[in-house]
Amino acid sequence: MKTRIPLASGMSALATALTLSTQAYAQAVPEAQANSPWFTDAQAVQSQRLQRQTGDTAKNVILFVGDGMGVSTLTAARILAGQRDGKPGEEGYLSFERFPYTSLVKTYNVDAQTPDSAGTMTAMISGIKTDVGVIGVDEDIVRGDCSSVAGNEVVTALELAELKGLSTGIISTARITHATPAATYAKSADRNWEDVSDMPEAAIDAGCEDIASQLINFEANLEARFPGADVDGMEVVFGGGRRHFLPNDAAANSVDAASEVEGDRSDERNLVVEWQAQYPEGRYVIDQAEFDALDNSASPVLGLFNESHMQYEADRGNDIAGEPSLSQMTGKAIELLQQNDKGFFLTVESGRIDHAHHAGNAYNALNDTIELSNAVQAAYAATDPSETLIMVTADHGHVFTIAGYPKRGNPILGKVVAVGDTEPSLAGDGFPYTTLGYSNGPGFRNLGAETDADAGYDLDVAAGRQDLSVVDTQTPGFHQETLIPLGSETHAGEDVALHASGPGAYRVNGVIEQNLIFHVIDQALELTTQSFPASVSN
Repeated sequence: MKTRIPLASGMSALATALTLSTQAYAQAVPEAQANSPWFTDAQAVQSQRLQRQTGDTAKNVILFVGDGMGVSTLTAARILAGQRDGKPGEEGYLSFERFPYTSLVKTYNVDAQTPDSAGTMTAMISGIKTDVGVIGVDEDIVRGDCSSVAGNEVVTALELAELKGLSTGIISTARITHATPAATYAKSADRNWEDVSDMPEAAIDAGCEDIASQLINFEANLEARFPGADVDGMEVVFGGGRRHFLPNDAAANSVDAASEVEGDRSDERNLVVEWQAQYPEGRYVIDQAEFDALDNSASPVLGLFNESHMQYEADRGNDIAGEPSLSQMTGKAIELLQQNDKGFFLTVESGRIDHAHHAGNAYNALNDTIELSNAVQAAYAATDPSETLIMVTADHGHVFTIAGYPKRGNPILGKVVAVGDTEPSLAGDGFPYTTLGYSNGPGFRNLGAETDADAGYDLDVAAGRQDLSVVDTQTPGFHQETLIPLGSETHAGEDVALHASGPGAYRVNGVIEQNLIFHVIDQALELTTQSFPASVSN
């Protein structure tokens, strides 16, 4: 006869239930099964889950966004990380996959089934969904119409944290004016208006401000929207995109400029000089040496480490003057932000996962995902888990697949070798095929040791099957085959994962709309319940 366990609330009842269940194993479960490491490991995990305890409010919140880091990317990256450690790989975890709370997130935009990063990050950071291609504004915007911005601006978690007196920061391996980081601070009718040279004359004449200028004027713009507010601006900004801050004049080039004329701005403004005038005590850094020289007294800090996007993690060694890694930038940002006893809000984007996928290059997408995992681990180690809510998610996925029937431990970047076989499996056309692939994109490239995924764009689209018999598919420069020929691989529309740890993390569960992420942040930091100097002025 089965023992009935009465329903009860609270962890103690659940723990009691688990204890009774464990005691019953000796009678109900064969000894070999009960002693299996699969069985005992699962018991241990479940026991840990029952002991989770987190508070409601946090001192600090860190939001990590792996741009384009869909579920298949997580799976493949976890396997690759394990195989690099000499293990089969499938049994491993990325650092944040051990967080106690997980949810699936619906990523669609208001006007699109498959989203872009502008609409998705605006949802995460403001609490409302919006359209494709617009930043920091609601769905009533008309993309590309400057006049439709006024009255449709939204307030973001970063802005609310600033108004509350918390320290704030943004980090991205993409251009800091790119869609994901820009959504934390900018209001724009078009994500592509990164500097004034990207804007149509009508928008300029109507008084719309480019995204780079909005970053430099963040403090003044926020105070203008909240009359009576007195904020001190972001303490930390790390990323790429120097060209959008500099005039189109070789005299303004940085010492490590890759182009003959580094800057793009057509209005002759040097935004770096303007920022330094606003913050005479601030530090502007452009390379690894200057980054390494930063101490905890440096604040604010503006780090623009590349003319365009920062390097892929695998390609950092080829940078002209050297760039810090994502984990290094995360660790340094936390050191600087922790100087504020009130707490901080930090957004960290691994932007180049997305770019590698667009190029059809799984190696760099997975490698940058592993580096994001390292950055999350660094953040967790540098903060008090009872004070800091850490959330890790993606803005959207990609049309990236793990397929075939490879045996356990088969190299994730390799060709499919089935259970019991030693040679690659062959498709109906007689050719071997890889475990990883894309349903659309530029297709096959065999660039060997090339660590820059973007180098593949120099070649013609090569969709369809290739004979991979003598091709080493595990090199950094191998780009997977594709079915549908496109100049760039596309986003996907499936749900993405959200992992959370720390105070308020229990709110992350089930299948949720993407804009709910803002509300988890809000409740943890109590952002919208604070007293404001005045209503938003539009």
